[in-house]
Amino acid sequence: MKVHDLKPADGATRAKRRLGRGIGGKGGKTAGRGTKGQGARNRVRPGFEGGQMPLARRVPKLKGFKNPFRIDYAVINLDTIQEFDGSEITPDTLRNKGLVRKQGMVKVLGRGELSRAVQVKAHAFSKSAEAAITAAGGTVEVLPSPYGSGRPPAKGSALTNR
Repeated sequence: MKVHDLKPADGATRAKRRLGRGIGGKGGKTAGRGTKGQGARNRVRPGFEGGQMPLARRVPKLKGFKNPFRIDYAVINLDTIQEFDGSEITPDTLRNKGLVRKQGMVKVLGRGELSRAVQVKAHAFSKSAEAAITAAGGTVEVLPSPYGSGRPPAKGSALTNR
């Protein structure tokens, strides 16, 4: 069976009603449009409110903008790392345990206490988290971004003058 052989089951579809074919059949004469008025004579575009200021223009526009270069981190705190089994903590081990999202970069924040030495690898650390990990005898390793810098090349650089 191929895609062009597919068709709906018998009785699953109906023919479209043919309107405006004379007074003998259903949907003749006014063809379901009622009598007189704008709707009976021509098509009225969606959102048209008869000359009243439409809702789309009455409602104020959204303020601000969405920064295309925003870096969105999945965050993990020291109290979660304290409960975590193992001495080496990476984004992959956190994903396997379901503690962070499946994609994206991981940032370690400083909420909670850390009482054991752990080796933590993440894409970013807060200053308090980095200080707490090193104070407990652990090590901190900053991983590179999997997406590159994400910023466009600077104006006048070799990449833009091609």
